[in-house]
Amino acid sequence: MVRSQQGADLSITTVSVTYDDASAAALEEVTMTVRSGSVTAVLGPSGCGKSTLLRVIAGLTTPDAGLVSLDSADLAGVAPHRRGIGLMSQSNSLFPHLTVGGNVEFGLRMRKVPAGERRLRVAEVLDLVGLPGWQDRRVDSLSGGEAQRVALARTLAPAPKVILLDEPLGALDRSLRDRLVPDLAELFTLLSVTAVYVTHDQDEAFGIADQLAVMSAGRIVQIGPPAKVWAEPDSEFVARFLGRPNIVDAHLQILPADVDRSTGRVLVRSDSITLEPGSATAPCDAVIRSVAFRGERCTVVVVLLEGDTTLEVSIASADAAAVIVGDLVEVRIDPSGVRAI
Repeated sequence: MVRSQQGADLSITTVSVTYDDASAAALEEVTMTVRSGSVTAVLGPSGCGKSTLLRVIAGLTTPDAGLVSLDSADLAGVAPHRRGIGLMSQSNSLFPHLTVGGNVEFGLRMRKVPAGERRLRVAEVLDLVGLPGWQDRRVDSLSGGEAQRVALARTLAPAPKVILLDEPLGALDRSLRDRLVPDLAELFTLLSVTAVYVTHDQDEAFGIADQLAVMSAGRIVQIGPPAKVWAEPDSEFVARFLGRPNIVDAHLQILPADVDRSTGRVLVRSDSITLEPGSATAPCDAVIRSVAFRGERCTVVVVLLEGDTTLEVSIASADAAAVIVGDLVEVRIDPSGVRAI
C-alpha cells in the first residue's frame, strides 16, 4: 500500500527578486498561498518569473524582500536540502551512470537512509509512477515519458512536504503530455501532496490544478479556481493568454442592449454567438471569413460589417455544412456570454 506524502501549507508573501543585470524585477511583491494537499498551477509566458518563483521556494534564490513559509514556519536561512521540498525540472537530469533504481534512491542515500528501507521506498515509488520492477533498467533505454516518470519517482522518494515542478512535460510531444497529465493529477490526489506546477501550457494547467495563478512581468495578475479564472478573466492580458479571442469594443451596436459598456472592452464567449443566414428582411451583420473543424466542434471566423471586427464562433461540426465562406449572416449574442473586462 502506497503511503501518502505529508503535505504542508505553503505561503509566499510579498516576495521580490531583482537580478543585478536586469532592468526590471524578476518577481515583484508576489503573494500566493497553496493549501496542504492541493495543486497550484502557475501559468504565464516565458520570462514572466515562473521559474524564479520556484527557485525562491526551493531556497536556490534568496529574495530581496518577502518571505516563504511552510505551515507558518519561516524558511529564511533554511538550506534547500533541509526544507522538505522536492524540485523536478523539464530536463529530468537523470544520472546516466546509474540505473533507474540508483537514480530514484539518490536522495535517500544522501540522507543516509538504511539500505533495506531505501529498497522498499524505491520499489514503492516506482510502482506509484507506473514503472514497477524497473529498478535495474538503464537510463539510456528509457523513452521521454519513462524518463520523466523516473525523475518524478526520484522527487517523491524522500517524501517531501511540497513538490515543485518546472515545465515537467515541456520536452514531450503533445500526445504524450495529454496522457501524462491525468496520471499526474490522479497521483497528486492519491498522495495528498502539496504541489506547485509551473507551465506555459494552459491545457496542462487546467488539467492538473486546484488553483490557477497567472503571471505577467514578475507579478501574479490573477489567482483563483481554474474554472473561475477561465470564465471571469480580470484583464485583457489574462483573457488573451488563456486563448479567449473575442475581446471587442463595448460600444459595438451588435452587442446586447444590457451589456455593461463602462469598461470600454468586453469579452464574448465563442459559444454564446449564433449565426443565422442573411435575408431580405433580417439585417446582415457579418461575412464568414473561414471555417475550421476541431473534431466535434467547428470554429467559424466572421468579420463584422460594423467596425471591421472579427469574432470566433464555436458551433457543432454537424451544423457546419450550412456555413459557407463569403456568406452574409445575422449575428445574435446571448447576453449571458458577455463579460466586461
